[in-house]
Amino acid sequence: MPQCNLAIAAEHTGTTPEDWYDVPSRAAAQALGFASKSTVNDLRNAHKAGACKCHAEVHKVHTDTHNRRDQLELGPDGGNLTYHTTDPEPIRDWDDILTHLGADPERWTVASDTVRVSRWQQSSKEGGERDLVWLTAYKAEIRPKATELDLPALYAEVARNTHYTATKGTAPRTTVVAWADIQTGKVDRNGNTLDLLQRLEEKRTALTKYLSRNDSEHIIIADVGDIVEGFDNVSSQIRTNDLSLMDQVDIAATELWKTIRLCAAHATVDVLGIPSNHAQWRSGKGLAGKPNDDWGIHISKRLEHLANETGLPVRFHRPADEFSETLTYNVRGTLLGLAHGHQATNPDKVTTWWGKMSHAGVMDCDVLLTGHYHHLRVQPSGRSPRTGKSRWHLQAPTLDNGSAWVNNTMGEDGDPGLLVFGINDDGFDLASLAVL
Repeated sequence: MPQCNLAIAAEHTGTTPEDWYDVPSRAAAQALGFASKSTVNDLRNAHKAGACKCHAEVHKVHTDTHNRRDQLELGPDGGNLTYHTTDPEPIRDWDDILTHLGADPERWTVASDTVRVSRWQQSSKEGGERDLVWLTAYKAEIRPKATELDLPALYAEVARNTHYTATKGTAPRTTVVAWADIQTGKVDRNGNTLDLLQRLEEKRTALTKYLSRNDSEHIIIADVGDIVEGFDNVSSQIRTNDLSLMDQVDIAATELWKTIRLCAAHATVDVLGIPSNHAQWRSGKGLAGKPNDDWGIHISKRLEHLANETGLPVRFHRPADEFSETLTYNVRGTLLGLAHGHQATNPDKVTTWWGKMSHAGVMDCDVLLTGHYHHLRVQPSGRSPRTGKSRWHLQAPTLDNGSAWVNNTMGEDGDPGLLVFGINDDGFDLASLAVL
């Protein structure tokens, strides 16, 4: 069985990969001889998930159809097959064929967009007579099946939770929770949907601790956009996503609903939502409808109905009309602006865009909260003539599975994090800002 680099390095030190799971990354990198702590983290995550060479499951199966070789090659991330048949009917269900070739159809699926078919006639001698038969060959890629999830999960979650505890916060303070760039269904350097769900649960645990330490009578959950990955932004999505669009929406709504319920147990809650490039109805990079034809906006509307049906005391806010992409909300006298951030061509130009918008009277706010660029940025930008204090641009870090695009085009690769901060009666409280 081949070994991954973590196992090889551990073996040289007389240890096992599991011995290094809880060792600080920098110390592990130095002890094992790796160049950086990120290398150690990537190798540990792959080993834990069973996605490294140590866990490689390679099947090579050969059968014969009229002297043509059927073949399946399968590793931990997928593989390919070649299959021959004399059946003239096209294959619509691959489960029996996968089983025949030695692959578990509960774990693997044939990628329908990769199937290639060829047909030809071949001489065959059956029953003592030679005749011509049609032979069909299929070649296709095999991929891991998406994580099995209980769908529609949102309604099951609501059915289990129809009663909520009374609000507890009393301090004259508002906590803002930036729910940014979840990109549900995306597979990238930090994992797949299962990794995303585990990460979001960890962030909610950290958020509970933060809210317990920072008493607030009011909480704002700001959906900063890209709550789903979508399929119409870049061509690679059709091959890299591990959820259908319908399942992306279902899971994204479920995860946001869990966060809303958590916050509602601590204080009065307002939920803000705006459209974004991954969630908008698009054809390529162009809009296929109005700016508010957006899955994030759709989720906001459906959760508002659910909150009303279950008696959850939560208010929802969206742009003033279906053609707007931004939202401004008054928080204790401080104007909080919300935009996804894709309106600017790079993160350095967000404040320039903001200046133009405020000049037009659209985003004349004291704090601008954006996402899109996947890394934290905290930047003062001018002074508000209304309050006499600095205006602030806060760019939220991502919560998704990473972005090869951001890393390859901008060299940024921020750690996933949940941005939270406070606004009190004196304005934005910079000291309260934290990334969970």
